[in-house]
Amino acid sequence: MTDRRAFIGRVAGGLLASPLVTFAQQHANPPRIGILGSTYGTAWDAFRRVLRELGYVEGRNITIEWRWAEGKADRFPELATELVELKVDLIVTSSTQAALAAKQATSAIPIVMAISSYPEKMGLAESLARPSGNITGFSNVAPELIGKRLELLKAIAPKVSRVAVLWNPVSRIETYGFREMLAGAAVVGVEIQTIEVRTPDDYPAAFATLTASRADALHAFGNPVSFKHPQLIADFALRSLLPSSYDEKLFVDAGGLLSYGPSFIDLFQRAAGYVDKILKGAKPGDLPIQQPTKFEFVINSKTAKALGLTVPSSLLVLADEVIQ
Repeated sequence: MTDRRAFIGRVAGGLLASPLVTFAQQHANPPRIGILGSTYGTAWDAFRRVLRELGYVEGRNITIEWRWAEGKADRFPELATELVELKVDLIVTSSTQAALAAKQATSAIPIVMAISSYPEKMGLAESLARPSGNITGFSNVAPELIGKRLELLKAIAPKVSRVAVLWNPVSRIETYGFREMLAGAAVVGVEIQTIEVRTPDDYPAAFATLTASRADALHAFGNPVSFKHPQLIADFALRSLLPSSYDEKLFVDAGGLLSYGPSFIDLFQRAAGYVDKILKGAKPGDLPIQQPTKFEFVINSKTAKALGLTVPSSLLVLADEVIQ
């Protein structure tokens, strides 16, 4: 088994210093940061902690304006406009959809993407090494990441031959991800069956289709819909005796078999570092969009036992967390 660290994306280039004067030299008032995301989570705690370590204390020398879409991506444009009208000095986003809305709302206010998927293909940046314009940040996509999830699934459940994939084909991000999944499936030696889920109302029909299919495993793409229903998906997979893989740990906490993906905590911590650099004068367009360098592999041992699976000791050693 290839060590998971072999799939760590290389950080694109070194950070380029800017001769600009600092924020404090240009403004009398403390900087005002706008946050644009779906909902508050532990990753934001990590972001705030690093800001404090860098000397930024909320209410004293920095102000944060929070705006949440609550899983409704169509609200991002309105919320982004609100932040621009508040004349915030910098916007931090936590999804590709939020970043696109912020980019549409302003070409002047610096934007730091704590998370983004395929930023070049989505039109957020000219290149990872030099994004240009008013936007920079971090990508949660790394080479062979999706194929690695299938490899881990097959290693724990060797008899898997057909994986049902819950996805939203309207999403450009998931379309790119699905292409990578097909490539990974060919290497691992499994078939892929697609099942569409565009809204929460689609789950009953999707589960009925999956039950009637010949699929013997399940993978769910992480998106605004699935992130709000991890328990529903994990419960169905376990009830149907389907080994399941995911992008995010929250699905494994809910009873899914395994997850493998970038550490959101790490990405948000690094985003705080970029906020600091920009407030001190760096141009966002000169700061490279960096790929993930830390990944988390989580196994639910209790679920494995319920499915009659024995997790190889080699994987238990590699896992960052094993849920008993």
